[in-house]
Amino acid sequence: MARSANQKLKLLYLLKILTEQSDEEHCLSAQELIKALETYGIKAERKSIYDDIAQLIDFGYDIVLVKAKTGGGYYLAGREFELAELKLLVETVQASRFLTLKKSRELIAKIEKLASKYEAGQLQRQVYVANRIKTANESIYYIVDDIHRAIQNNEQISFQYLEWDLNKKLVPRKDGKIYHISPWALTCKDENYYLIAHDEESDSIKHFRVDKMGRMQVLAGVARKGGELFERFDIAAYANKTFGMYGGREEVVTLEFENRYIGVVLDRFGKEASVRRIDAEHFAVRVQVALSGQFFGWLTGLGAGAKVTAPGEVVSAYLAYLHAVSEQYAPDA
Repeated sequence: MARSANQKLKLLYLLKILTEQSDEEHCLSAQELIKALETYGIKAERKSIYDDIAQLIDFGYDIVLVKAKTGGGYYLAGREFELAELKLLVETVQASRFLTLKKSRELIAKIEKLASKYEAGQLQRQVYVANRIKTANESIYYIVDDIHRAIQNNEQISFQYLEWDLNKKLVPRKDGKIYHISPWALTCKDENYYLIAHDEESDSIKHFRVDKMGRMQVLAGVARKGGELFERFDIAAYANKTFGMYGGREEVVTLEFENRYIGVVLDRFGKEASVRRIDAEHFAVRVQVALSGQFFGWLTGLGAGAKVTAPGEVVSAYLAYLHAVSEQYAPDA
């Protein structure tokens, strides 16, 4: 038979068809594969299909032949991701606040291409991105990539730090101040992406919301600083003691809880937290935290079943916090 112009691409198109149109529940017969190839302007015969499938199998593709009187045929069995794994990836993208709505949809569309069109339909049915709270910073992809590059090349970066105004727009903080910092790590916390960095101005470790970084530039040739601080830096411990990623004076505190809160405490501080039984109904934990309204708010949310007992100045600060909150609801004299 005469060879079509696309004949040299036959194997690639055959693999494309099997990838997009077949799975364990949807097999393609040799005749169906021939018809599918015709849509790409490629003519094929039944024997050539058998030979092509054999070549793809020899190359390493897991193509299975299902023998049946009706409904039999070939399907691509070995894929990079199982359907359950793709669903998990889609849900992770949906839940990521640091991704914009547009980027979330673009990523999910790419994830769908890893499945057959039938499985992609199952992925599409669980897409509920529209009502999720998402960042508005479309540059986050490139910012993250640039930060990784700066870390790998041991270089500093500069950026403006943004905040929301009453017009619901992200505007530069501190009159457009340009921050010059040394990036050391990226981490996810409370559904947001954070940069952990050394600030030379204060000679301290600070963190920044990546989606609130604007006009970010890699300072080529400007070496990072703060390496001695990060030699003993534990990102997990830093994130655990920083509530809502709000910074504050670090303090070792003793907290007492009713036993029903043991899961909450271990989820918050990790299984390495020092837990001590007080009586049959209570336990205490001694942990390092960054004192902030976020920490006090977390403690208040647990109600009467949780309290801070030491040191005394933290107890006083917590009482002052509770008093300030309650004063807002005091009846006018």
